[in-house]
Amino acid sequence: MRKMPDLGRPPEIPDSARASALALVEAGRLHRYAEAGGDGGVVAELEREFARLAGRRYAVAVNSCGSALFLALKAAGVRPGDPVLLNAFTLGPVPGALDHIGARPVLVEITEDLVIDLEDMRTKARASGARVLMLSHMRGHLCDLEALAELCCAEGITLIEDCAHTLGASWNGRQAGTFGQSGCFSFQSGKHVNAGEGGVLVTDDADVAAQAILHSGSYMLYGQNGTVPPEDVMARWRRRCGNYSMRMGPLVASLALPQLAMLPERVADWNASHDRIAARLSAVPGFALPKRPEAEAYAQSSLQFRLTGRSLREMRAYVDTCRAAGVWVKWFGSEIPEGYSSNPAQWPGVEAIDAPRACALQAALCDIRLPLGLSPEDCDAVADVLIACAEIEEHRHAEA
Repeated sequence: MRKMPDLGRPPEIPDSARASALALVEAGRLHRYAEAGGDGGVVAELEREFARLAGRRYAVAVNSCGSALFLALKAAGVRPGDPVLLNAFTLGPVPGALDHIGARPVLVEITEDLVIDLEDMRTKARASGARVLMLSHMRGHLCDLEALAELCCAEGITLIEDCAHTLGASWNGRQAGTFGQSGCFSFQSGKHVNAGEGGVLVTDDADVAAQAILHSGSYMLYGQNGTVPPEDVMARWRRRCGNYSMRMGPLVASLALPQLAMLPERVADWNASHDRIAARLSAVPGFALPKRPEAEAYAQSSLQFRLTGRSLREMRAYVDTCRAAGVWVKWFGSEIPEGYSSNPAQWPGVEAIDAPRACALQAALCDIRLPLGLSPEDCDAVADVLIACAEIEEHRHAEA
């Protein structure tokens, strides 16, 4: 039997990144600011390059995407008790950011293609009075972002994009993370850039950038940041923003910066693996995969599928059978959170789950990571296991 590839293998750290990190360690200069002055070093360089890559005026490097989301909410004026719209398919740090700021999540339905339901969003916004949408491009799936932006404008809603899974993705040629007031990205090891942890907030709004810089902990040395609003904007905010110590350090930036140039090659690699496995699964009855619109240029470092007509117990058995066969399948329908997977019933601060379709879809939703460097034979081997395990469990159920 062919040995299964390690689906949890993170992107490799390039030699240039290792050398840069080692030089920092040897020098001991691991804090991003210098009281005696300086140019901001590698963190400032990362911010400039990321702003250029994202096509936005400002980039603020912080310690995680979750911190970026919190800062985006804070800068959008969200206060404790405020309702905030949230699509009911995401990861724990996204509702966690709402809990951090004390906001009240208002869950919005998703479609079978795992993206936000715009009509339900309109209904929920009007019913709740929410004026902010925290949109998670969960697992790399983009809704019609042009239609969403129009809806947000019409309804007076501020859009914040969680782009942890969409670095390198775009809609009709426009980068994800540029449709909202803020876009938030991740450098966690399972994402498109592997720096262990780390995040970046991007925006064109000088007031948002100023607040993010000051709240992240610049110690009034913000002149060393890579992208800084004009001094009059910084002066307007510098006595009003507490220091939350959420900044990114040089060690993380040194690991992340060289990987930005590798994104096009990585995206092509991930998408080739995704498309090969997806094509195999789509041809088998009982497997349902999200449709990808022509306008969506995705960066798919993971793959999602649903098994139709299975009970929760049957889904649990299928997941366990796949794992025993060497393919680590994650499942969003588990009764308790497992690793990085969770569902609305497990998020803090959720008072009511008015999203039955989203819950039903996640009850049958599976997910696998796609490491870089999978060969066509590796992809076929993974698909073979996923299909064979479904057949095994179907026969077991028929015989029971």
